[in-house]
Amino acid sequence: MKPIAFVIPWYGEDIPGGAEAACRSLVKRLYNYGCKVEVLTTCVKEFSSDWNVNYYKEDIYNTNNITIRRFCVRQRNTKAFDAVNSKLMNKEPITHEEEKVFFNEMVYSPNLNKYIGNNIDNYQCFVFIPYMFGTTFWGIEKYGFNSVLIPCLHDESYAYMDLVKKMFQNTKGIVYLAKPEYELAQRLYNLKDIKTAVLGIGIDTAYLSPVKANHFKEKYNIKEDFILYAGRKDKGKNVDQLIDFFIKYKEIRKNNYKLVLIGGGTIDIPPVFKDYIIDLGFVSNQDKYDAYAAASILCNPSPNESFSIVIMESWLA
Repeated sequence: MKPIAFVIPWYGEDIPGGAEAACRSLVKRLYNYGCKVEVLTTCVKEFSSDWNVNYYKEDIYNTNNITIRRFCVRQRNTKAFDAVNSKLMNKEPITHEEEKVFFNEMVYSPNLNKYIGNNIDNYQCFVFIPYMFGTTFWGIEKYGFNSVLIPCLHDESYAYMDLVKKMFQNTKGIVYLAKPEYELAQRLYNLKDIKTAVLGIGIDTAYLSPVKANHFKEKYNIKEDFILYAGRKDKGKNVDQLIDFFIKYKEIRKNNYKLVLIGGGTIDIPPVFKDYIIDLGFVSNQDKYDAYAAASILCNPSPNESFSIVIMESWLA
């Protein structure tokens, strides 16, 4: 049996991100069910890293019996990319030439694409996830005839680019994590001739038996009720707005409520509110589920979600 190759910009056991978690979950479950799977990725550590830095050595790795092939990224023009990306983030129109700049200067590994081309017949198919990165765009551009796309699509400015529409139309099949994601893609790209499936994604319940709310509070010395944010801490996730709203709430309501942040990335917290806004950084899976159980409220302020894993996890806890 030929293996299935999952292609993703970065891959690791402990890196944050919804698409990253979805990829890990699918790879592990397929392997456990007896499928041959491999991961093709770059040497960049994670989303929040410098996309010009090869954190890993280009080599073949093995993690939990999964073969991971890492390829060096080429140096990109960060300034040119940032100029176009800034327009997109601010919902400003861009030209076709600027769309090309976006993907030309996006994280990308020519060696990875070369490997796919040289081994196109050695795999059942190549599964690209998520939609908006160079590893996906250039892979489908050249090898769409043997590709499956898991887009993790959001209703955002990137989704409206003509080159993105072309990419969706060039793939052999598309797997969606939620029905609204499927409906958005159909509306934007006219995909009536593309094979599609709304798969959803599983949630790991191994950490739910039992969850320990009190243990989390004791471990991190949190005695008060708190609001929980779980995920990557950056402006794209609206965490800065969550902090602003929490500060305004504290100014109106003089209570002991706290805001607890878990997950990768960094964000500025006003010194005067350091006692009320607690950034724990990346925590273990068990601590994450215990935090869900301990929190009074889980807040996910991100405006762009195709399938919110943390909301599903928190409901189970």
